Amino acid sequence: MNVQYITDDTGKTTGVFIPISEWIDLKTKYEGLDNNVIIPLHHKEIALKRTAEYDKNPEIGLDFETAMFELERE
Repeated sequence: MNVQYITDDTGKTTGVFIPISEWIDLKTKYEGLDNNVIIPLHHKEIALKRTAEYDKNPEIGLDFETAMFELERE
């Protein structure tokens, strides 16, 4: 993939530019990729809390296959 990184005055990466042809390919491959979804604030707060918990204790995380297996088992 031919991406270009966008940086601010300090050199911090702030964005990524993807050529339109590659963006179209990604949208075709991953349905719903370009949907603009508004996430409620309380959902963001829960996600931030869970991310902080994971950062403190990364062994609590599950790989994708294990998580899917457990969800299907329920």
